[in-house]
Amino acid sequence: MLAIHSLERALSLSQLRPDLRPEFAPELAPELTPELTPPKLLPKLPLLIVVLGPTASGKTALALALARRFRGEIVNCDSVAMYREFEIGTAKPTRAERAEVPHHLVDFVDPLRDVSAGEYARQARQAVREIAGRGHLPIVSGGTGLYLRAMLEGLFAGPQRSEALRERLRLRASERGSEYLHRILRRLDAVAAERIHANDVPKVIRAVEVCLAARQPMTELWRDGREPLEGFRILRLGLNPAREKLYARINERASKMFDEGLIAETETLLAKYGAPARPLSSLGYRQAVQVLSGELDRESALGAAQQAHRNYAKRQMTWFRREPEVTWLAGFGDDAAVQDAAIAAVSSRLL
Repeated sequence: MLAIHSLERALSLSQLRPDLRPEFAPELAPELTPELTPPKLLPKLPLLIVVLGPTASGKTALALALARRFRGEIVNCDSVAMYREFEIGTAKPTRAERAEVPHHLVDFVDPLRDVSAGEYARQARQAVREIAGRGHLPIVSGGTGLYLRAMLEGLFAGPQRSEALRERLRLRASERGSEYLHRILRRLDAVAAERIHANDVPKVIRAVEVCLAARQPMTELWRDGREPLEGFRILRLGLNPAREKLYARINERASKMFDEGLIAETETLLAKYGAPARPLSSLGYRQAVQVLSGELDRESALGAAQQAHRNYAKRQMTWFRREPEVTWLAGFGDDAAVQDAAIAAVSSRLL
């Protein structure tokens, strides 16, 4: 009641006697000014752009368009593009594009190393903070959903790795096949089994390891103890081209990789690093290895690579549809209309 009375008194005094407004009546200031002073506006947090979508949807093209328009720097979120010397099968930004726009977390990992989602998240968070600190716009672009989630939402504090258990699980996979391990995971954690493909043996092994060590499903641990990224306003831009057009582009891209020498590149990398090189198990390279081992001829390998990439795109969209607050764009990232819509969405957040 005192605050309301003071406000009414101030208004009446201002209307009747201009000289008694607070600025003209210092003796009234202690009583009047607290109710009349507007609240201070907090500064806006820096903006972080995330460009996500299935393989071959044009994420690189859209990220580059946004970086050119808004003085941006791009942080890679593709798990294979991190590896050095793997070029043809990764669809990395060209060297000219990397020279024009600063890129981070591309070509920085030795092919015999394994980068976990947690390690990626730490390095990506450091990169976006440094970019924002320079007054530039950080743009995270890529299709590895687990790495993106680790960076934005954090990871659960899982049990320590057990190399002895991993080795036993690898042996079982080599003896009985990847489907055997996936069936074990399905019994231990049906939700995780839905999210992890049976052919992704390293992830299946890690999920089984976590379930056994923690004595509970891994997805329950996912929900506890995560530390989300703080200090940014996040705008997620998702590319969602028509499925038929996306599949046609996937087939064309895979064919181009084979035409540009994917098998020869794979042969060189296999001779240099051997089968343990992690990227050799990725899509495209895996089929090229099968050609070199005599399991498939070139035509069959191309067809298998195209099918594998189409299946991967479907799994990516299933994953990304669970991402919160995505602004979906109906088309490819190199479409002018899609780029205009993305630029407008970013501009509205920067006002």
